[in-house]
Amino acid sequence: MSGVSVKGVELMSRWLLVLLVLLAPRHGNTHPQCLDYKPPFQPREPLVFCKEYAKFGCCDLEKDDKISQNFYKIMDYFDYLGYVTCAKYIRTILCQECSPYSAHLYDAEDANTPMRELPGLCGGYCSEFWHQCRYTISLLTDNNATVGIEEDRNKFCNFLELKDREYCYPNVLSDDKLNANLGDVRADPEGCLQLCLQEVANGLRNPVAMVHADDGTHRFFVAEQLGYVWAYLANGSRIDRPFLNLTKAVLTSPWAGDERGFLCMALHPRFTVVRKAYVYYSVSVKKEERIRISEFTLSADDMNQLDHSSERTILEVVEPASNHNGGQLLFGHDGYLYIFIGDGGRAGDPFGKFGNSQNKSTLLGKVLRLDVDNNDDMDPYSIPSDNPFLGEKDSLPEIYAYGVRNMWRCSIDRGDPITGQGRGRLFCGDVGQNKFEEVDLIVKGGNYGWRAKEGFSCYDNRLCRNSSLDDILPIFAYPHKLGKSVTGGYIYRGCQMPNLNGLYIFGDFMSGRLMSLKENQSTGKWEYKEICMGKGQTCRFPKLINSYYKYIISFAEDEAGELYFLATGAPSASARAGVIYKIVDPSRRAPPGKCSFKPTLVKIKGKLIHFHPTEEFVIDKKPMTTAVPTTTARTTATTTLRTPPTTMRSTTTRPTYRPPTATLKATAKPATTRATVKPSTMRATIKPLTTRVTVKPSTMRATIKPLTTRVTVKPSTMRATIKPAATPSNPTSMQQRPTGTATPALTTSWRQVVTARPGHATTLSRQRMSLSYTRPTVTPKPRPRLTTEARRPSPPTARPLTRPQPHDTVRPPPLGDTTNRPQTTPRPMYCTASTKPTTQRPNFTLSKVQDKLLKGQSDKIDRSTRNRFNKKDRGSQPGKQRRRKHRAGSVRLISAEQLSDRGRVEIYIRGEWGTVCDDLFNSKAATVVCQQLGFPVALRVAKRAELGGGSGSILLDDVECEGTERTLLDCKRAKVGKHNCAHDEDVGVVCGYHHDEDK
Repeated sequence: MSGVSVKGVELMSRWLLVLLVLLAPRHGNTHPQCLDYKPPFQPREPLVFCKEYAKFGCCDLEKDDKISQNFYKIMDYFDYLGYVTCAKYIRTILCQECSPYSAHLYDAEDANTPMRELPGLCGGYCSEFWHQCRYTISLLTDNNATVGIEEDRNKFCNFLELKDREYCYPNVLSDDKLNANLGDVRADPEGCLQLCLQEVANGLRNPVAMVHADDGTHRFFVAEQLGYVWAYLANGSRIDRPFLNLTKAVLTSPWAGDERGFLCMALHPRFTVVRKAYVYYSVSVKKEERIRISEFTLSADDMNQLDHSSERTILEVVEPASNHNGGQLLFGHDGYLYIFIGDGGRAGDPFGKFGNSQNKSTLLGKVLRLDVDNNDDMDPYSIPSDNPFLGEKDSLPEIYAYGVRNMWRCSIDRGDPITGQGRGRLFCGDVGQNKFEEVDLIVKGGNYGWRAKEGFSCYDNRLCRNSSLDDILPIFAYPHKLGKSVTGGYIYRGCQMPNLNGLYIFGDFMSGRLMSLKENQSTGKWEYKEICMGKGQTCRFPKLINSYYKYIISFAEDEAGELYFLATGAPSASARAGVIYKIVDPSRRAPPGKCSFKPTLVKIKGKLIHFHPTEEFVIDKKPMTTAVPTTTARTTATTTLRTPPTTMRSTTTRPTYRPPTATLKATAKPATTRATVKPSTMRATIKPLTTRVTVKPSTMRATIKPLTTRVTVKPSTMRATIKPAATPSNPTSMQQRPTGTATPALTTSWRQVVTARPGHATTLSRQRMSLSYTRPTVTPKPRPRLTTEARRPSPPTARPLTRPQPHDTVRPPPLGDTTNRPQTTPRPMYCTASTKPTTQRPNFTLSKVQDKLLKGQSDKIDRSTRNRFNKKDRGSQPGKQRRRKHRAGSVRLISAEQLSDRGRVEIYIRGEWGTVCDDLFNSKAATVVCQQLGFPVALRVAKRAELGGGSGSILLDDVECEGTERTLLDCKRAKVGKHNCAHDEDVGVVCGYHHDEDK
C-alpha cells in the first residue's frame, strides 16, 4: 500500500474504534421490549411450553402453543440420541421470543432495521451449541447465509453471537441488575418513576378540561379557556364544528395567568338518556363578575353538538375579585353534581371575621352538592336530603364541605378493578397561599382548615389555636420549593398499564413537576414519589415521547380509565400552545386482547380534522455520542424530593429532550470527512462529504454507504465478484470467491462502494456507472455426513428426553417438566451412522409416512433446498422451480423503468394483483409499503397515477395507516374491492434508505 492509503486506513480504523467504545454495552441502554415493539406483560393464562416466562414476558398461551408446535415439528428429524442432545438447545432458542428482552435478542428494538432470524447468543453458549448440534441451524432459519458455516465455529458464532455480553442469552437471565424489579415501574437511583408520554391532541388554547360521555363511543370533549369545547373521536380526529361555543359570553382575557374564563364541563352520568351537559364559566353581569353554572341539552339533530339555545342557569355566585374562581364540576357515584368554588380572591381570604371559607353562610370557599335530576318542570336543582348542613342555622344547605381556598381539579376514584376498593373517594388539589400546596380527600361535612391553616401549618394563628376548628388535614402537602400551584389529578384505574393501578398522579402548574401518591394499605399513609420522563431507551417505543410543556393545567381520564394531562407552553387563553398527553408506563402492559374495545358508531355532521403529532418520537431521535448537560438544577432543599429531569419549556422557546446515552445502533456522520472504499484495491481513502459510516455493534462491522442509489447483492444466494471497468489506473479487481460457489459478474464503469455484511444492501452510485450482471450457476458446497461415532455427545446425566414418531398422538412433556414422563418411546429420526470422511452432507432415515409428507409439503418444511436437512427433495425434478406463493397483503411496485424502489403500488389479495386508490393514502401508508419491501423510509407518495395507471382490479380504497402496520390490510380501509375511483387515481410510492435521497 502507498503511504496515503495506509494513513486513510488508519484514520478510518480510529473512527471505528471511537464508535465502538462509545457504543460499548452499558446497563440501561436497553429496556424490556417484545418483538411487536411493545412492553412485556404477564400472561392471562399460565404458559405450558416456555414456562420460564409464565410470570412476565412476551408470549400469551396462543403464542406459546405455536412455539411448542414448531419445536415438535423440528424434533421430528431426530432419533432418541439427537432428541436428548439437541432438544434443550432448540427449545431454548425458540422460547427466546417469549423473553422480556426478546426485541434486543432479535435486534428488533428499531422497527426501521432488519430483525435477526435467531436470538443473539453469548459466545460460550454458542460454542457449546456448535459442538453439540451445529447442523440443526438450518432447521431454525430459512436464511441461506447458514450454508457452509456449520464446519467453521467462528463463522457459525459470528452469525449467532450477540456482542452485548449483558444482553445475550443466557447472560440476560443471570444479570442481577437487568432482572431486579423486572416488570415494575422503572425508577432512577433516587426513586423517581420513569414514565413516558403519547401526544394525543395539539394546537389548543389553554385546554382547561377534558371529559368523556361514558356512552360507548369513547369520544372525549376538550374545553378551551376562551369558551370553545371540541369533540374528539376515539382515533384522535377532531370534529370541525365545536361541541359548544360560549366565546361571546365567557369573561376572560389574553393576559398570561388570567384565572377567569370557561373553566370546566361535566356530562350527566346517564348522558345517553338524559342528554344534558353542565358548564362552569366566568361572566360579567352589569359590570359585576360572577361564576355561572349552566345546563345545556344535546342537539336533537347532532350528537356532537349542544343546543346553544337550551342554556339554563343553575347557579350564579358573585366574585369579589378576579382570582380564586375555583372551577370544578363533576358527578359523584351518588348521581349528584359537585361544584368547587374558590374563596373569592385576593390574598389570605380577608373577607369578614373568619374569611369566606370558614363562613357557612356564603358559597365562596366551599364544596357544593346539588341534585339536578328531574328538574325540567321545576327549580333548576334541589338539595340532597343527606347534605350535612341541611337545616343548620345560618348555613346554606348546598354546602357539602368547607374551609377550602381554591380547589383546582378534583376527581372521583373508580375503585380497584378487581376488589372495588377505594370506589367513590373524592380527591382534590387545593392551591396554597405562601408556603404549601395540598392534596385533600373530601368527605361529607369536612372542614379543610383554610384560612386557619395552610397545608399542615398554621396560617392565621388566632384561628389555628381555636379548639373548635376540628379541621381535616391533607393527605399530602409540599412546600413552594417544589411548586407553587397544585393541579389535582386522578387515581389510575385503567387497563393498559397494570403497574399504575392505585397510583394518584398529579402535578404543579408553575414548576411543571409530575408527582404521585400511593396509599400504604397497612398504615393508611400516602407515600410520595416523583415522576420523571424516561431516560435513554426507556421510551424507545413507537409513538412515545419523553418531554412536555411546562404549564400543567389539568388532568383527565378517558372512558377506559387511561390517564392524560393537559399542558401548555404559553399560559394565555389566546396562545395555541396547548397539548394533551397520555401517560404511558413502558415497563409493563396488559396482556394482548384484555383491553381491546370497539367504539360504538358516531354519526358525524361536518368534517373530521385528522390528528398529526408535532413531537419527535424518542424512537426517531438521532442518538447522541456524548451526554447532554441537564437543563434543570436539582433542589437542595432538606426534603428528599428533587426537580424533574424533563426539559421544562418557557413561553417562547421549547427545548427538546435528548437522551444522554447512545443507542446500540448508531450512524456516525463526521462533520468534515466521510470514508469510501475502492473495491479494486481494498484501500480506504478519506473523501469529504461523500458517504456515511454505519457501525452495528452486534457484528462489529462497518458499512460504507454513499448518499445515492443502492443495488442489493444477496450473499445468501450468491457471492459476487466486483469487476471495475479496466482503466490504466485501476487494472485489478476485488473478488470474493468461496469454495463451491459460482461467481457472477457485476461490472461497473466508475466507482463502487461495497457493503460486506450479508443481508444488507450493496450501495453503488447510479448516476456514474453502467451495470451488467450474469446469473451464476450455484453448486452447493458438500456437507460432511454426520456419524454418531464421531459426533456422539457425552451421555446426559438427566433423564433422557423421549420423542414418539410424528404420526403418534403422544408427545413428551416440555423440558423441565418431569411429571408423568414416559420411559420408552419409538426412536425418532436422527442422523444415520457412517464411517465416510466428513465431506458429504448428512442423510437422515425417514419413515415412509414422513417421506411422503416431505415430498408433498417441502415448501412448508424447507423453503430453501440448499441449507436444510433432507436436501435432495426427492419429489422434485431437475431444472424445475417451484412457483412462489404470495401471501395476502404482499405488495409490489410496477414502473415502466422496472425500478425496484418506485412505481405503482399493487397488492395481492384473494389470488390476484390489483391497484390501490390514492384517496387518503399518505406517507404513513407509503411507509408500510416501503418497509414491507425492505426499504426503511418512504420518500414520497405519487398520486393521480403519476407512476402509471393499472389495468386490472382496484382492490383497496380509503387506506389510512399509522405507519406501524405489517401490511395495508392491517390499516383502516374500505372493504376489499369496494371503491369509488378509477385507474387514473392509482397511487404510487418512492422508497429509499434516507429521507434526503429523493432530492
